[in-house]
Amino acid sequence: MYKIGDYEFNSRLILGTGKFKDAEVQTKAIEASGTEALTFAVRRMNLFDQSLPNPLADVDLNRYRTFPNTAGAKTAEEAIKIADISRHADMCDMIKVEIIGHDRTLLPDSLETYEACGRLLEKGYTVCPYINCDVVLAEKLEKLGVHAVMPLGAPIGTGLGINDPLNISYMVESVSIPVIVDAGIGSAKDAAYAMELGADAVLLNTAVSGAKDPVKMAEAMKYGVMAGRLSYEAGRIPKQYVANPSSPVEGLQFL
Repeated sequence: MYKIGDYEFNSRLILGTGKFKDAEVQTKAIEASGTEALTFAVRRMNLFDQSLPNPLADVDLNRYRTFPNTAGAKTAEEAIKIADISRHADMCDMIKVEIIGHDRTLLPDSLETYEACGRLLEKGYTVCPYINCDVVLAEKLEKLGVHAVMPLGAPIGTGLGINDPLNISYMVESVSIPVIVDAGIGSAKDAAYAMELGADAVLLNTAVSGAKDPVKMAEAMKYGVMAGRLSYEAGRIPKQYVANPSSPVEGLQFL
């Protein structure tokens, strides 16, 4: 179990709800993933614009913690407005602060993110910023009072996996709040690797919704996250660059 603010979770997989080809596949994938939290872009729902669809219409929300995000925001002002819309709609006040600063790479804007986090904390939100793999920023955000940090594994939707494992591991060592690896996951191997680095959870969407069989991939991600966490807790053997026999050699008599 881990906690984000006052919210407790047993599953360490958070699933996004965009891009599924239809509601039936999405519902089955959510079930197969074992997730307890679903994230969604408020700007792509009818909370923001009544003409837009509701991707959660067929989901029993009594079974899941809703985790709205501010995807589409480019400034702190926009992110705060989006968060307030989700609060007025009685969605969970745990908000993923996502503010994009670069149109081509879709990398987050650190300065606007920091500004938005401070103001959302003042409003009483449970704040989880999406950030670059920046250890210094993570430490400053923790001091500010955020409840989790969400470093990207790779740029959104690329499926490139974990591009900066060293800084993710530094971040895990440097902050006491949850570290949730978000974006860039392509396979269960990537999810397991993120967890082996010490991440508290993984958030993903495209890796499941874009898979040939989203339901099977959702289940694979569930087990990948579980295996990675167990591996981290077990403590891997140290790497070394000379061979070491797997059986003891003491007492052996060689002919």
